[in-house]
Amino acid sequence: MTDQRLRHIADLLTLKADGQYGLNAVNQRQHALQAAWLAERQGCPDALITASLLHDIGHLVHDLGDNPAEAGVDDLHEERGHTFLSGMFGPEVTEPVRLHVAAKRYLCATEANYFGKLSTDSVLSLSLQGGPMSAEEVAAFDALPQAAAAVQLRRFDEQAKVRALETPPVEYFLPYVARCLVPE
Repeated sequence: MTDQRLRHIADLLTLKADGQYGLNAVNQRQHALQAAWLAERQGCPDALITASLLHDIGHLVHDLGDNPAEAGVDDLHEERGHTFLSGMFGPEVTEPVRLHVAAKRYLCATEANYFGKLSTDSVLSLSLQGGPMSAEEVAAFDALPQAAAAVQLRRFDEQAKVRALETPPVEYFLPYVARCLVPE
């Protein structure tokens, strides 16, 4: 692995992702791997598999602890992740990452049963993130070029919280990530 950006991402996912994922029975790494594996199994393009793997990277690049939402703090991990990934990837990776929290708000506003599918910590963080979208916010979200990818990523995000689910390791997904890196 010669690309330093790829090595840095791999190190974050292998060395810094042992922290508990909110109030769930999985850690950050397991959550990321499960999301990427779901995307791969559904035949998604490399960019969405990469975005699924990296959607919560913003949690790994701040020093606010494992579950800031529990303390009433919105860590803005989607923005932190977008900032971290910008310059390494194009919008087909960075925008679904940036929009995956908005996609939760969108789905809560547009699907009657979606809120009931949220985990306890997703419900808690939703209240810090602005709650379900208004009709105007829904229309604006729908108009975004990466809205559909963000919604699909959000669905993987909600499903990727299964205790003891065996997935491929971080290294397995690195070729997807490598193919999505923009040239230096």
